[in-house]
Amino acid sequence: MQKDAYTLILEAIEGGTYKPGDRLVESELAERLGVSRTPVREALQRLETQAMLTRDGRSLIVSSLDHNQLAELYAVRTELEGLAARLAARHATEEELRVLQSMVAEDHALAGGDPRALSRANKRFHKQIHLASHNRFLVQQLDLVHRSMALMANTSFAAEGRDEVALAEHDVIVDAIARRDGDAAYLALKNHISQAFETRLRVEAGEIRTR
Repeated sequence: MQKDAYTLILEAIEGGTYKPGDRLVESELAERLGVSRTPVREALQRLETQAMLTRDGRSLIVSSLDHNQLAELYAVRTELEGLAARLAARHATEEELRVLQSMVAEDHALAGGDPRALSRANKRFHKQIHLASHNRFLVQQLDLVHRSMALMANTSFAAEGRDEVALAEHDVIVDAIARRDGDAAYLALKNHISQAFETRLRVEAGEIRTR
């Protein structure tokens, strides 16, 4: 199925092709995507409504998050992700559990590699937990949260040493879900998100180097 202009532009932002502060020009996007300017204009208007883009005079730029917005986003994400893990422990099928277990096993091979590849693997992992919660409204809210996560310039996996720690945290989360221990899964995922937020703050403060 052919992707529309909105999806293509959103994926380019999520993938880091367009970063916070980058200016998006309607004519250039139309040429790059091989579509007319009308669907591009409609896509840009939709992204602006969703606060993914900010108006700078007559131009639109990719939005960025200040410190307070980042803290607010992580506060919401921590609770929603924890709830997803709790519900996954209750509702995940055996097949979904095996997929989660295979994901964490495969992702360990990425440690020490490209932070962007680790970030993509991390998104797949979290999305699988969201789906395993079997709660469509929670999945919708988490999709909105993760869309806003694309407005951060760097992934926390770029911080030195974060990849191995994060992957170990994934192991703990999946183990709790597999044991059907909702409380442990909830706490494990909340801790995982909290550690990611702390890592990001320490990178911004210059305490941790990035690679």
